[in-house]
Amino acid sequence: MNHLNKIFTVIIVSLLTVSCAQMSTSTDANEKFMLLVEKEQSYQQSLDPFVKENNLLVQDISAQALAAENEKLTEFYQQFKAIENAHLSEQNQISRELMLYRLKNSIDSYSYKAHYMPLTAEAGFHAYLSYYRYRSAFNSVADYQLYLERLVALEGYFAQQIQWMEKGLKAGITQPKVVLAGFEQSISAFISENANKSEFYQPFLKFPGHITLEQQQQLRAQAKKVIIEHVNPMYQRYYDFMVERYIPNAKQTIAAKDYPDGKAFYQNRVKHYTTLDLSADEIHEIGLKEVARIRAEMDQVIKQVGFKGSFAEFTEFLRTDPQFYATTPEQLLKEASYISKKMDGQLPSLFKTLPRTPYGVEPVPMSIAPKYTTGRYKGASNPTQAGFYWVNTYALDRRPLYVLEALTLHEAVPGHHLQISLASEMKNVPAFRNNTYISAFGEGWGLYAEYLGLEAGFYKDPYSNFGRLTYEMWRAVRLVVDTGMHVKGWSREQAMDYLASNSALSMHNVRTEIDRYISWPGQALSYKLGEITIKKLRAKAEKELAEKFDIREFHHQVLKNGSIPLSTLEKVIDEYIRAAKAGGVK
Repeated sequence: MNHLNKIFTVIIVSLLTVSCAQMSTSTDANEKFMLLVEKEQSYQQSLDPFVKENNLLVQDISAQALAAENEKLTEFYQQFKAIENAHLSEQNQISRELMLYRLKNSIDSYSYKAHYMPLTAEAGFHAYLSYYRYRSAFNSVADYQLYLERLVALEGYFAQQIQWMEKGLKAGITQPKVVLAGFEQSISAFISENANKSEFYQPFLKFPGHITLEQQQQLRAQAKKVIIEHVNPMYQRYYDFMVERYIPNAKQTIAAKDYPDGKAFYQNRVKHYTTLDLSADEIHEIGLKEVARIRAEMDQVIKQVGFKGSFAEFTEFLRTDPQFYATTPEQLLKEASYISKKMDGQLPSLFKTLPRTPYGVEPVPMSIAPKYTTGRYKGASNPTQAGFYWVNTYALDRRPLYVLEALTLHEAVPGHHLQISLASEMKNVPAFRNNTYISAFGEGWGLYAEYLGLEAGFYKDPYSNFGRLTYEMWRAVRLVVDTGMHVKGWSREQAMDYLASNSALSMHNVRTEIDRYISWPGQALSYKLGEITIKKLRAKAEKELAEKFDIREFHHQVLKNGSIPLSTLEKVIDEYIRAAKAGGVK
């Protein structure tokens, strides 16, 4: 008996020793991981000109600075790669995947020389600089003066960007010439002969009460001087460069495959934007099937409204009949605001967790509106700000009301505002998780949010339902035309015809969208593939859980980790299904 007790004791001690060793290994791995995250985040902060301790006015994008940054990020990537996932906590496993995703994209972008081409068909670095004021503090005279110093320093930043674009011209890495028609207007919009009208002057229209009138007058005079002597000239130099040098010598073809190492570049972008292991041919085929399915649903709506004519005649009717268009910007903004508020009231029935960050509805700034998309969400820059749903009020005869429900649900709630705000408010995760945005997840959720409108009582009007289908078709067509143009030899005109003949989008929107896909290879694929994945996971959960399925819980599980790769989302939902079956959802 004593002999057996001794053996039993040895076994127990051995098991405890192994268990303690495993716990120690896990603890060490998690501590090592979090220390590495802190180092990486500290390095990223050291590059940020808006962190006071850095004593930087603007970002340094010189060749030496970018090379050094790439070397450091590559080092971090290898270090994170070396940490074994199995030894990390569930949340740290997700954080590691996201960190590797972010770092790999930065490394790949440098490798494929993305810095040679700091613009798309919609906008470029020159347009985003006006947002400096949103990241700047304006609480003291010193804050205002620092802002003006930044504006002066931007002259050097513009010069660096132009140098990179010159390299792009020599290397054959430019935007296609065809998508740059009228681009110079987005530059001239920032050149204001009257400094008071400049976007960069906005912070000087209102001051905190403790800044004296004399100080206000001095700061306003300084601001006008900086805008006239520095801001306007740097934009004018960039305008001249674009008109005289860049656009005339830009790439003649539209395909990404025509860039140096173009096929590999496009497949890299496909992987980045979809987070899936799919080839361009596979995505093209998925798109063709989705287009056929949605087209059949659209035909049913045409029958429902009793229209006598072809699909093309029906879409022409939608594009041209005044009943479908707002007559003033205010009317369009009010309609978008009403739809937003109506959806707000439905959120508790669909979501168990809602963000505290509010949102507003604003027009797209006129400086970028002519070549800008129909609507977009602009997240809050800091906790003192709201998010904003931007509605494009330029050319109202191209902004149909029948798509406004779908657009609003996508950009505001339950789409981008809800998802992005919940991510920004996550607790007990590394700070980078709060602002990571993965296109396949975020845009897939946005398109899924449009679909949720059916369950929330929207699209009662058949024309609005056709608008929803038009938006879904728009995203399905992207799978076909993006792959078609970038690797399968499609022309711009062929892509425009395909989008126009399968949707009710206005011809202005058709041109704007096709040029966007040309100038931003792969990004347009993320919407439909993300939505398909989310719908597939929901169907799986509904089938396996039956009466235990809870739509509020499902949405919580999808959104609780912020923006994540689709493969990670599949693991999260599989675990949710397993736990729900066992009666213990986390």
